[in-house]
This record gives sequence, C-alpha cells and structure tokens, in this order.
Amino acid sequence: MRLSRFLAPFLTTTALCAAPALADEPVFPAKLAGHAVLPALTLTPAPEDAPEDAKISGKFTAAARVMAPETVMGDTGASHGKRATGISLPFKGQPVQGFSGYAMNTADDGGVFMLTDNGYGTKANSPDALLMFHKMMPQWDTGVMELTQTTFLHDPDFKVPFRIAYEGSDSRYLTGADFDLESIQYLNGELWIGDEFGPYLLRVALDGRILAVYPTLKDGVELKGPDTPGISATSVPGKDWTVQRSGGYEGMALQPGTGLLWVLFEKPLLGEDGKPGANFLWSLAFDPAKGEWTGQSFKFQLAEGATAIGDFNFVDETRAMIIERDNGEGDPSLKCAADPAPDCFPAPALVKRIVMIDTASVDAEGFVRRIGHIDLMDIQDPDGKARLETLATRDLAGKFTFPFFTIEDVMRVDETHIMVGNDNNLPYSSGRQLDKAADNEAILLEVPAFLAAK
Repeated sequence: MRLSRFLAPFLTTTALCAAPALADEPVFPAKLAGHAVLPALTLTPAPEDAPEDAKISGKFTAAARVMAPETVMGDTGASHGKRATGISLPFKGQPVQGFSGYAMNTADDGGVFMLTDNGYGTKANSPDALLMFHKMMPQWDTGVMELTQTTFLHDPDFKVPFRIAYEGSDSRYLTGADFDLESIQYLNGELWIGDEFGPYLLRVALDGRILAVYPTLKDGVELKGPDTPGISATSVPGKDWTVQRSGGYEGMALQPGTGLLWVLFEKPLLGEDGKPGANFLWSLAFDPAKGEWTGQSFKFQLAEGATAIGDFNFVDETRAMIIERDNGEGDPSLKCAADPAPDCFPAPALVKRIVMIDTASVDAEGFVRRIGHIDLMDIQDPDGKARLETLATRDLAGKFTFPFFTIEDVMRVDETHIMVGNDNNLPYSSGRQLDKAADNEAILLEVPAFLAAK
C-alpha cells in the first residue's frame, strides 16, 4: 500500500479555569480499518563497523552491568505492578522497538519514516542502544508491519557539540546515552529529528549522518533539562533547567505552506520554584530554511486526567492532530481493587485520545483551540479487523481499544483515514495482556468526521 502524501509567563487565573471546560469537547467516532503488528522481540544486528560493545544491547539496565544475554527478566515497573513481561535482557543485537514518531511526508516509495527512541528510557541505561530510524510499509491485508529500511545515526563530522558515548570509535554511532529521539519529519530530502534530552533539534541526512544540532531557544533563552550536557547534580531546577526529565519535545509537526517545524513539549515546564507549572504545554516554531527559532509559540491545554502528549502532526495548513494520554496501561475492567496483584492493572488506560487543534485560532492567553477528539479506548470494529486479543472482564465484541502506556505515532493517510502507533517500551510495557510484553502495532482508523471537523 502506498500512503498518500500530505498537502504539501505561566498560566493566568482565567486560563487555569480552562481544563474543566474541555469536558464538553466534541468526541468523533473512529472505526478500525486495518491492524498491523511487529512482534515485540524484533531485533536487528548492529552495523559491522559498530563497536563490539553494541553487538549486545541492554547490558546496563540492571543495578550492575550484566553481560550474559537473556538473563534479566523485564517487568512493568513499580507503578504498573512489576509484572514479568516474558522477555529478558540483554539482547543479542539491537531492539527495533519504541516507535516514537511518524513523519508527515512519506518517502518517494511510499514508506513511512519512523523512529526508534533512545533504547531503555534513560541516559544511564542506554549507552549500548544504537539510535536508528526506519522506513515502514504497513500491509493491512496480511497484518504485517514491514520494515523496508533501517538506518543508524552517526556523527563522522563531529557535529554533536558534546562527547558522545562512542567518542573514540571510528564509526561514531550515536546511542541512547547521547540523545532520546522522539519526533521526526522529512523535508527536502533530509530528516529533522526532535530529541528530549537537550532538548535539541537534529538535522540528519538520509544515510544517518548528523548535519547540525540546534539547542532550543524560547524568548532568546536556551531551554535545558536535567539531562542536558553541562547540567550537574548541583544545578538548580527552575533556574539552571526548566524542562522536566522526559519532558522535552515529544512531538514535532511540519506545517504545510510555511515549512515551519513546530515542536511540542511532552510535559509542562518548571516554574522559578522548580515545580511544574499549570497543566499546559508549549509549542515553539523553528524555521529549518534559516536554521533558527522564529519566536512564534502557542500553548496546548491538557484535558483533565491527561499527563503528557505522544505525537503531533498537521493535517492541513492550520489544523493538526495531537496524541493526548495518561500514564495508564491495560483495560479499565481489570483495575486492581486494592494493592497491585498479578491479575490486575494498578493504573489502567483511561485517557488515550487524538485531539484536533486549529493553530489559526489562538486566544488572548496564547491557548490554541481544541476542535474535538477521538477516543482510542472506544474504537468500533464491526468488521473484526483486530488481530490481537485484549484481556478484559467486559464485553469487547465489536470494539477495539489501544490500551498502551505510551502511544506516540499519528499521521494523516488520506481524507478519511489516519494511522496511529504505540511505543512498546520493550521489555517494560504490556497493555493487551497482563504478562506479555506489548508488540509494536500500527492501526488504520477511518475517521472522516474527525478529519473534516473545523
């Protein structure tokens, strides 16, 4: 299948009252039109010229280095009950997991550019996880998520302004100790990739070479996070850094017509007191032609129960889709009644949405207008397109849900369809089953009313 290309201060008292009003936001129907799956444990070998250290990945995910492959069982973590996921680290090879962004423009052959994120979640545990992007072709008729190309990022021209994990190697491949890749766009034969650690914007050639690295500027001031190079344990939150850990730009949208890149932070920035501000997110504009921040911005108000965003892509010159989510995973019917247990989800998925916004409509406080949303926990499946079962104690006949912790990919396919994908956090997230690592999934949704909404 060939996917169609697209047409080419903190909050005031008034703004603080905005969140409850979102309860009246229109909800548009969604129908499952296709479902493609890449198994969770999908690995790719490191390049032949990569350091020997990269041949086995995930050696630093335990309290101490573990060299023996497949000896440390993955689990869902304390907040999700520490249930075993059935997949053990380290891996022989590099995991093709954690898809964290779809590019709006497709490749000449129709392939979708998408990212694998930093590896295992932090700088400390991902120094042997190579950074990569892919071209993907979903085969809706067979349910196969086909990867037609995988490309590893490297820095042979020393464009990265700090010491990388494989600094002394000839190949200079980049790892999850260097960047956390979360968003991607394809423009004029090059890729632009958003990083959460800096946060930085990376200009990347199609062969994976780093062409430039841009720090983030807001009102002329560089925004930094706790993982920005140069920030130390003695740095002061709210003063030396204001971007929360894992709160840099999770989304980055390419605006048709203007050619601007709009980055969207995953979480609220810190105030001068070092605490998160009100429940809204900043979006900032970058001009790739000039290589500079424009000074344009808007605010996105998170709805009640939402904690973060997952991806951001335009559908036309002003309207765009944003994935809005909570931190839950698993079906709500299996919510634990008390303490976490092996047969229940302590924090099930509740708020999993695709929100349509209109960037041409921004109020006096700088908030972009929310047009409406679709509910990823309430997708109709009358034709039985679902290829995986979801464990639940309620009747899901004719219904499809996307009950994942991190849903991080969305793009317009045509006038009536969008594609959505999850980041499966291998081997730490489940979602469909209590004791099985989540697979990488892509879903095709028929949403004509949503895409037509103004």
